[in-house]
Amino acid sequence: MNERMPDTDLREFLRTRRARITPEQAGLPPHPGVRRVPGLRREEVAQLAGVSVDYYIRLERGRGASVSVSVLEAVARALQLSDTERDHLFALAKPTRRRPRVAAAQHVRPGLVQAMENITDVPALVLGHRLDVLATNHLARALFHGFEDLPAGERNLARFVFLNDAARDLYVDWPDNARNTVGMLRLYASHHPHDPRLAQLVGELSVSDTDFRRWWADHDVYLPRYGSKRYHHPLVGELTLGFEALTPTGDTDQTFGLYTVEPGSPSENALRMLASWTADSTHINPEQPAKHER
Repeated sequence: MNERMPDTDLREFLRTRRARITPEQAGLPPHPGVRRVPGLRREEVAQLAGVSVDYYIRLERGRGASVSVSVLEAVARALQLSDTERDHLFALAKPTRRRPRVAAAQHVRPGLVQAMENITDVPALVLGHRLDVLATNHLARALFHGFEDLPAGERNLARFVFLNDAARDLYVDWPDNARNTVGMLRLYASHHPHDPRLAQLVGELSVSDTDFRRWWADHDVYLPRYGSKRYHHPLVGELTLGFEALTPTGDTDQTFGLYTVEPGSPSENALRMLASWTADSTHINPEQPAKHER
């Protein structure tokens, strides 16, 4: 298995960003005649960014090893990138030149695990590399029913979303959630291009699921911050839960996901019933997922 994600990622990311912007949206005058490309041409991006066409072409082909911050900023503005897309561009265009090191296992601080277990009225979980599920509280285990029965090495959110039929029933808006999951993996890939386990995961999902394969080729990225999701749980029915995605101090590669629920809502009542009915269920041992290699 190749230990690095493909070098074509920068080229394809810039190409897909160009394709989604029309000259009119970019503030360019209408072009007479029929256009052969759906979005901006390379020359037009170069014009908007204030660089030579040759320079931009070399950048898009992944040959911009000495590209400056100011040029990347200009390209990001020309392509109207979001903050998350801009971060992705910088990671792709300026990869680390250091020799990849063998990373240590992922660990969730005992204090954070205990804090999660003390949260009893809403689900909470910790995600690590490649969306590995490192720890959960009782309600998270109840919400994602059956997840704790998986072997430690398979407790991965992307695998659950695409390879577990129960996920398509659980997420009311499964396509949106699934596309966001792919976007999270894409963002992770640009910051960790030498992760062989990620390459293995992407390969497995690409072979197993046509939706994943198609969305991975779109090169969209997604960084969860906050929002809401709708669920249809087999025990308690419809649930609408908010979520907050936080970064634990000391480990920027982990995400602490805390769910929220509107007080007095049917969803709050449903969570209470779910907590009561699953009170005797077992839980994911945080020490098992913590042994995943990065």
